[in-house]
Amino acid sequence: MASSAQQCSLKTVITARVFLEKVKIQPPGETIFIEDVTKDAGFGERLAAALAAGLLPARAVERFAGCHRSASLDDLATIIFSSGSTGDPKGVMLTHYNIASNVEQLHQVFMLRADDRIMGILPFFHSFGFTGTLCLPAATGMGVVFHPHPLDSRAIGALVSKYGVTMLLATPTFLHAYTRRCTPEDFGSLRFVMAGAEKLPDRISQAFEDHFGIRPHEGYGCTECSPAVTVNTIDFRAASFRQVGAKRGSIGHPLPGITVKIVDPDTLQPVGVDEPGLLLVRGPNIMRGYLNKPEKTAEVLDDGWYNTGDVARMDEDGFIRITDRLSRFSKIGGEMVPHIKVEDILQELAGVSEQTFVVTAVPDEKKGERLIVLHTLDESPLEACLAKLGKSDLPALWRPRKEQFLRIENLPYLGTGKLDLRKARGLALEMTERALHE
Repeated sequence: MASSAQQCSLKTVITARVFLEKVKIQPPGETIFIEDVTKDAGFGERLAAALAAGLLPARAVERFAGCHRSASLDDLATIIFSSGSTGDPKGVMLTHYNIASNVEQLHQVFMLRADDRIMGILPFFHSFGFTGTLCLPAATGMGVVFHPHPLDSRAIGALVSKYGVTMLLATPTFLHAYTRRCTPEDFGSLRFVMAGAEKLPDRISQAFEDHFGIRPHEGYGCTECSPAVTVNTIDFRAASFRQVGAKRGSIGHPLPGITVKIVDPDTLQPVGVDEPGLLLVRGPNIMRGYLNKPEKTAEVLDDGWYNTGDVARMDEDGFIRITDRLSRFSKIGGEMVPHIKVEDILQELAGVSEQTFVVTAVPDEKKGERLIVLHTLDESPLEACLAKLGKSDLPALWRPRKEQFLRIENLPYLGTGKLDLRKARGLALEMTERALHE
């Protein structure tokens, strides 16, 4: 957090004392405490502000609030730092045009109704929460109910029920928690559930649907794309016509105004239908670039195309599936081994719904790299999983041996609900190094 503040050269910080008591950092520049603003603003000031906001032209309101010029669409709106799950966080510069475009794109595919209310449980420092649960409601006028703790499942279930919330945007990790702790009655008002930020495992999607009677639709995005790129939607029906909006296991179709192509990572030539390749994205929602990192920007932006670093394939109906990340492969004995595929197989063999494995790699003198599986299983279920793994038809290089499984108490997660892959690799390096000296 201190590094992000320094990179942005912050001059003013708006915060709360209760927050600073928890994080124990000294904000740079001037600090404005929300408690003081609410306490010092009298009835007259609040009334004047309300009248100004409701009656004055927009430019007059801007001047009333101290803005000396109107913002243009090309002005910087926000800097959101990437999660840092695979490396150092980078400041992603998003303009008003980027955000406004993505809000309009989501508005068109969500087919919002006058009575829609969205549940805001995602952090605003994450682009999924910033655009989906802050900017979208603000721009469209839809109702929104906020709760600061996304894993406070019972409180969230009570709020959804109390206020008749109709839309929920969440990560698969959070959806899994709600399936375990919320009742079907809690989520009875929901008409649309969207999962993003990480891959939606079929076991979590099916368990949620079985419990609540509504299927989560998977979407896909990146901070660099403001963030939404694709989404599965509710089927469209009119008289005898029906258009399928979703396919299980896919991330849906590109949003309006967004162009995607899947290319060979080496030649950058388009691949065929249902063939895996590198996913590139172009549209009005693509970032300006990384803050103070022109060389990093040049690595991912080329003639308006953003290189997602994700491996994907598109079927004959235009539905896209993410199969892996280029950064989540290990080159072992000259063969590329996909971490996500190995994780999915282990989850299936272990018969568990909650994320139990994370695959990473450490250097190996003979083969270049060696898979390491961090897990939370006890000895008996691990042995059963290993027995099934030994009988599977997986290639030998894809099958970690028993000594490559390392147990930890809890898998490392970021505040956004994503697996902290950087920390996972650090743990693997530390534990394997320690084992060598024991």
